[in-house]
Amino acid sequence: MVQITVAALVLVGCGSSGSELSNPTLPLTANGDSLVTPTSSVSGSTTSTPITGTPGVFEDRVLFGQSAAFSGPAQELGINLNLGIRAAFEEANRAGGIHGRMLELITRDDAYEPEAAITNTRTLIEQEQVFSLIGAVGTPTSRSATPLAADAGIPYVAPFTGAGFLRDDSWENVINLRASYAQETDEMVERLTTDLGITKIAVMFQDDSFGRAGFNGTVAALERRNMKLAATGTYTRNTTAVKSGLLDLQNGDPQAVILIGAYQPVAALISWARHIGFNPIFMTVSFVGSNALANELGPEGAGVYVTQVVPFPTDTSIPIVASYMEALTAFDPDVEPGFVSLEGYIAGRMAISGLRACGRDLTRDCLLEHTLGAGQFDLDGFNLDFGQEANRAVDNQGSDVVFLTVIDANGEYRSTTSVKRSGS
Repeated sequence: MVQITVAALVLVGCGSSGSELSNPTLPLTANGDSLVTPTSSVSGSTTSTPITGTPGVFEDRVLFGQSAAFSGPAQELGINLNLGIRAAFEEANRAGGIHGRMLELITRDDAYEPEAAITNTRTLIEQEQVFSLIGAVGTPTSRSATPLAADAGIPYVAPFTGAGFLRDDSWENVINLRASYAQETDEMVERLTTDLGITKIAVMFQDDSFGRAGFNGTVAALERRNMKLAATGTYTRNTTAVKSGLLDLQNGDPQAVILIGAYQPVAALISWARHIGFNPIFMTVSFVGSNALANELGPEGAGVYVTQVVPFPTDTSIPIVASYMEALTAFDPDVEPGFVSLEGYIAGRMAISGLRACGRDLTRDCLLEHTLGAGQFDLDGFNLDFGQEANRAVDNQGSDVVFLTVIDANGEYRSTTSVKRSGS
């Protein structure tokens, strides 16, 4: 395993709170490799006063902040999203930065807990005085952090969640990259009903705002087809206590189960289900963390479907994926490509696009205007559209695309356009 240490310089001003990446030698693992905040773009102290009049914007650099899960059952999501963002930022920095400014990222660990997200977000805004927040992980953490960001008028860029509340047009500072959970679950129900004629679909969900967002999306998709849930199971966030929920699912005898959760509890449920001979079609949303899920499941993952909101991470026929692969290799040649880090890379590129459009006179309002107000634009073959929608002042979600993937017998993901029964 390659060991790289967290740069103490980017943690200036950090105390000993458990919600911070406060140990300067603590390795952050992702797929067996140690990933940390880079030092090559750091120029001067992160606590010096901006001379441009805009917090986080200096003559030679722009400071971003990220509160995400770097520990706990969802840590692979934060680690890999952070990896992709940093790969994009370092790519820009190697080319001289954006209008002569290097891009920096301060990261803090919230362990996927809302209270820690509040503390971290307040610190990033008030003490670190970052220009923008980027790459939050999760619905409950975003629900806690977004009011603070809105009050400060700070952009909240590319949260790793498809929750509907973030797509409400009352948020003037939220820039969503990905398709919503409602769109992901609708695609699941469409494939199950159209491809296989399945009529009995159950849901297992994390008992919080994230899980309920996916649950509500599934229920709405079923209702549009005059269907009802066959069964419902729940589990508590940041645990793998899934057995009682599994029994609830079993009692409904479903043909398919939609899982709304992070990779560890989702893997635990599928493993237990296989163990007791309960084998419906399992499908889960992109938030699960695809690489981590496949690694957790091993051979038990064969036939598990995962919806994705970005292209296949090794499909270099798509220009932005080719750029991602080059940037990832340049940043850390030992890291395995994945859907989460690709989403982070695209998020970084989306932010860079807004920075570039603003020119040297960079403000938070300018970034929002040149992203949310940009309408349609192309990020190397990945199309974003922030155009107006009916009855909405603005569409703050860039992409509506949902892709379908499945884990094969070798534990590898492959793209697919339809759902098949096991063994067919």
